This record gives sequence, C-alpha cells and structure tokens, in this order.
Amino acid sequence: MAKQYETVIGLEVHVELATKTKIFCSCSTEFGGAPNTHTCPVCTGMPGSLPVLNKKVVGYAMAVGLATNCKITQVSKFDRKNYFYPDNPQNYQISQLYLPIARDGYVEIEVGDIKKKVRIHEMHMEEDAGKLVHDEWEDCSLVDYNRSGVPLIEIVSEPDMRSADEVIAYLEKLRMICQYLGASDCKLQEGSMRADVNLSVREVGASEFGTRTEMKNLNSFKAIARAIEGERERQIELIEEGKKVVQETRRWDDNKEYSYAMRSKEDAQDYRYFPEPDLAPIVISDEWIEEIKSRQPELRTEKLIRYRKEFDIPQYDAEILTSSKKMADIFEAATAICKKPKKVSNWLMVETMRLLNEKGQEPADIAFSPENLAKLVNLADSGTINSSVAKEVFEKIFSEDIDPEKYVEENGLRTVNDESALRELAQKVIGSNPKAVADYRGGKEKALGALVGQIMKAMKGKANPGMASQVLKEMLDL
Repeated sequence: MAKQYETVIGLEVHVELATKTKIFCSCSTEFGGAPNTHTCPVCTGMPGSLPVLNKKVVGYAMAVGLATNCKITQVSKFDRKNYFYPDNPQNYQISQLYLPIARDGYVEIEVGDIKKKVRIHEMHMEEDAGKLVHDEWEDCSLVDYNRSGVPLIEIVSEPDMRSADEVIAYLEKLRMICQYLGASDCKLQEGSMRADVNLSVREVGASEFGTRTEMKNLNSFKAIARAIEGERERQIELIEEGKKVVQETRRWDDNKEYSYAMRSKEDAQDYRYFPEPDLAPIVISDEWIEEIKSRQPELRTEKLIRYRKEFDIPQYDAEILTSSKKMADIFEAATAICKKPKKVSNWLMVETMRLLNEKGQEPADIAFSPENLAKLVNLADSGTINSSVAKEVFEKIFSEDIDPEKYVEENGLRTVNDESALRELAQKVIGSNPKAVADYRGGKEKALGALVGQIMKAMKGKANPGMASQVLKEMLDL
C-alpha cells in the first residue's frame, strides 16, 4: 500500500504599512516614483545618518496585532539583522528579533465545512529593502532604493496549515483585516503583501515534522497555490527515492512551474543579531493600547452579521460585499441614500464585478461615488430608464463617475412611455416582419421578442420594453 503524506505549512507574511513616510525617515512611501527619487541619507544607509522611528508605524502594528488576537509587547525594541545584499545599502536590516511588537495570536479560517484557528507565533516591525532591476539589454543590474525603508510588519504563523486552500483562506483573512483597519492596501501586484512559504511533508500519523524548505516572496494567490503543490510533490518524490530533503531557501518560477534552490536556509545566528544602538526601546502604555482598541473599526466578521440583520440580504451577497472594504463602504453609503439595499447589492455584485474582471482591477480600485450609484438605482427603479440604458449609463459611471441624472437628460435617454407612439411603430414593425408575425400566431412565443427588439432598435433602446410587448400582443392577438 502506497504511503500517505501530510503537508505541513507555516507562513511568513510581509505587509507594507500605509504610512505616507518611511519607518525611519520622512521620505515618501508612494509606489511607482522614478528610481531613487524617494531617498535620503537615512534610507540609503549613509554613514552618520540616524533613524527616527515613525510613530504611526507602531500604531498600525498594534492595530493589526490586536485584530489578530495577539498580545502586545509593552516594552519592545529593534535589532540589527546583519547581511550583505546589493539592495540593502547599510549591510544590515533594522528588524525585531528578541522583543517583537506582538505575539501569540490567531486568526480563524473556514475552508468548506471546516473551521480552524491558525496560530500567529509573532509579529514584528522592520524596514523593507530596495529593489534590484536586472537589465538584460545592457547586461547589468541596477538598484532602486525608493522602497528602502518602507515600513513592514512580518506576521509569522505556526505550522498549522495543511493545504493550499487553507493557506489562501489565511492570507485572505489577513488581507481583509489589514484593509479594514486601513493599515495596508495589501496589493499583491505592487508587492505590498508578500508571503514566504515554509513547507515540509511527513507520513500521515507521524509526530515529528519533516525537513522544511522556504519559498520566498510569492506575491499572487495563484502562484502560492501552484508553488505549494509543486514543492509538496518534489519533496514526496525525494523521500520515495530514498533521498533527503535539504533545508534551503528556494525560488518558485511560476512560468515554468518549478522551484530551484537559492541558498541554504539561514538560522538566526547566521545574521549575528544585536540590539539596534541608534533607536531607543519602545514603551507602550496601557492608555495607548486602549486608545488603539477604541479606534478599531468594525471588521468583516461583525459586518457580515450586521448586514444579514440590518439589510436582509442573502448570505452570499453579504459575503461578496464584505470581501473588500471598498465594496462594503460603497454599498453602505449608496444604500443610506436610496434605501434599496438589494438593488445596490445587485449592481455591485453583477455589473461592477464584471467590469472589474474585464479591466483586471480589484474592488479597491473602484473609483465611482456611492451618490452616483444611488441615483442610478433610483432612475432604473422608477422606470425613468430601462435596463439596457441603465447598463450603458453604469459603464459611464464606472469609468468616469458621471452624474447619471444629468447624463440621461443630456443624452435623451429617458424611457419612451408614449403608448400612441408605440402603437404607430408597432404597426410598422408588424407590417415589415411577416415571418415573425406568422411564427408568433403559429404558437412560437419567442417570435414576439424579435418584434419587441425591432421596436427597441427603432427607438434606439429608449422604448419601454414591457409596454412595447403589451402593445404588440394586443395588436397581434386581434
């Protein structure tokens, strides 16, 4: 009988915090500036420069720690993690080893019918490194220090996950917590959320862990899922062949769907940590913790319960709407204006999601205002515009956030409810479409739709389709 294996996974998740300035200097953290334009002597490690801690970073770290059920370390400090790499100009990273800002937390995840807690070992603050750019045309490597000194929290889990589905559920939960707190936008494509996957396999029923490997800097959920499956298969294959899994850091190539070794896995002693001498310890008072607690917003779990109770919408709707803070904010604001929660929900879940998918955007990228969405809901609900016009108007709202009331008036898009005009047009349509008329009178109900379509076409989509259908039926049934 073939051996059965269990996958054991722990994660180290780096999250960029949403401060406007870096962790130890006043340089901008804005993404996408020209190379090396957001730099100063501190974040480029110039001799004699001294770091000054950004208090906002500590506040965000505490907020995430409390939201993930961690204990806040009230006397915390920074340490130097020594290593050389070209994107790390000072040859050490200011991080936390001995007294991280938070410890011993957990988040609850749900995969299918299974609910479980994933324990958080610790959460520490640190600075990000710069970015290397390898120029194949010029055969050289360039370095951009704009990212150097951007504030990070690293959230280290216990090895509690057993599948890619559990890993994705855990990451989605962390992402939503950080977004709801406003602590990070967690945009994986911009690197503001990245995960290192520590993975080992062992025979089912074994008590000891197998040798683990670490796959660094994975920044898409699909790549993470594929990397987990690929590494699991690679380790099982080695074990089945009687070979040993080597503890090492590996890089996952998502295009080729395989991993390759980068270096042997370092332990803490390899980095020769020592206390950061240029930064004083961080002392966190009970009052500061209480202040952070009092400002914690309603998180997704609470919001889900309230939506079902307050808005009486299906559980499925509530889960989609609360999966993004931006989506939830728009839903609540638009509903407060038009008082039609299910109709607002429908526009967000159907047309908004369709356009986001088409444009490769995320809900956080939504740029239209809840006021204009509420106006559109009212226009469609009152019959001022028909459904096809409403979709056309919504696309303008989505791309340009236009005022739908003005747009409808300026473009003459109000629904035509003039029965006499519809009868006159219906007579012409009946006369010019004898086959469709014969089909309908022969019992083919669908033929009526074709005739209604002719009226809609003639009126450039502005006819009331229900009235047009009724008029046609009356005339054809005579």
